[in-house]
Amino acid sequence: MKKKIIFLDRDGVINKEVNYLHRIEDFVFIEGIFESMHHLKRLGYEFIVITNQSGIGRGLYKEYDYKKIDLWMKAVFKENNIDILYSIHCPHAPEENCSCRKPKPGMFESCFQKFSISRKKSWMIGDSIRDIEASLAAGINNNILVKSGHPITEEIKNIPILESIKDIRQIITH
Repeated sequence: MKKKIIFLDRDGVINKEVNYLHRIEDFVFIEGIFESMHHLKRLGYEFIVITNQSGIGRGLYKEYDYKKIDLWMKAVFKENNIDILYSIHCPHAPEENCSCRKPKPGMFESCFQKFSISRKKSWMIGDSIRDIEASLAAGINNNILVKSGHPITEEIKNIPILESIKDIRQIITH
């Protein structure tokens, strides 16, 4: 059976937006993240974190710094009885024009190759238009924008906008 996945952008969705976050001490979980993920878990969803990390490509921090935070974050989720199925990131700067950096769908396609995922039953929760554009390009039509990260200066037709992931019950009910 194909997995129902909640794809989560990291910065601005899981944790408070900090430009080029690269230190655990600067990582602050968004209010309500654990309760919301428990709700989604009860509905049968699994979780994949899918994040652009251009600070690596820009030389602002190292791959090691990202991986250290990622392992720590997954351990905190585990302590809260939430498993992260997979975490994927694009380390490239925008000018590198890679195929994985959102708004391109490369990271999603990589996940589809690794796991049996139902595109129809999966969701993307992001805090920027590029998150949604990547998701739509990958064939995921269930998308939610949250205001808890980057300012949303434009909207995409028929894409719901929530204050943060703590309000997810308003949209994802099954």
